[in-house]
Amino acid sequence: MMSGLSKPINAEYSRRINRAMQYIVDHLDNPPSLDDVARFSYFSPFHFHRIFHAIVGETVNDFMMRKRMELAVCRLLSQREKSITEVANIGGFSSSANFSKAFKLYFGITPSQLRSPSSSKSSKIGKLYSKYGKAFNPQDLYSQFVTNEQIFDSEKLEELLMNVRIEKLEAKSIALLTAPNGYELEGIFSTWDKLIAWGQSIGIEESEQEWFAICHDNPMVTPTEQCRYDAAIMVDEAMKVAAPYTKQVIPEGQYAVAYYKGDGDKVSNFYMELYSAWLPTSGFEPDDYPPIAHYLNDVRADGHVEMELNIKLKAL
Repeated sequence: MMSGLSKPINAEYSRRINRAMQYIVDHLDNPPSLDDVARFSYFSPFHFHRIFHAIVGETVNDFMMRKRMELAVCRLLSQREKSITEVANIGGFSSSANFSKAFKLYFGITPSQLRSPSSSKSSKIGKLYSKYGKAFNPQDLYSQFVTNEQIFDSEKLEELLMNVRIEKLEAKSIALLTAPNGYELEGIFSTWDKLIAWGQSIGIEESEQEWFAICHDNPMVTPTEQCRYDAAIMVDEAMKVAAPYTKQVIPEGQYAVAYYKGDGDKVSNFYMELYSAWLPTSGFEPDDYPPIAHYLNDVRADGHVEMELNIKLKAL
């Protein structure tokens, strides 16, 4: 999470604000009131807004609207069988007109323009650019097979997508630590160093650790520093975990499992290929859980990423 503070954040404050952020994300289609979020984070409603803004770097309302818009993009692209009106209704907007207005104010293009990549151009007129400094290019959200942009070798990419497996995965208990500056690499590597050392301190040697990353945001849509990246290792189900570490369970269920080995800076593009080229023809849609990267190597030692990307699924 991005912080507006120059001094280290108290671990309990960070834990409570992460709890508040997750509560908001879990209720985007029926946005909670400020008081509801404050109570869930155990902060006084009177002080909560200032604390959230100081730690996260954006107001509660800005955070909530940004997440609602990002979710809308995901739905517009991955659920193309749904009309724009249906997407608006699912997202809790009072009408498709209000949804389209909010969408254009934020991204600088309309929902229908997003669904027409050949006619969409990069936008610097929405709130995403004016507030966060990020230009929005809809073509980044589409497969290279659609945009004719050569990012991966076409034959290799086609083979990777053909080899996506659908597997029933068991639940996993994990301990996680959130990177301080989103997907910024220095912060991610520092977070992994702390987590790996902590794992060793509780008796899990580095060679025995299973490494996962929970990637909550799409950097094609979300400013890098506002993205949320959780580094995680598997732990015993009965283990108690203290702040700043958090214990969670990766839920059991059906997952798409896609193998990737290559440049680290192309991982986001591989995510988008799965969502835009594989998922719409799979007979599934993504469930309400962020994608999980299961790392199979150490990128700093090997110079490349080797991983399995797991996307939780539900039937259409």
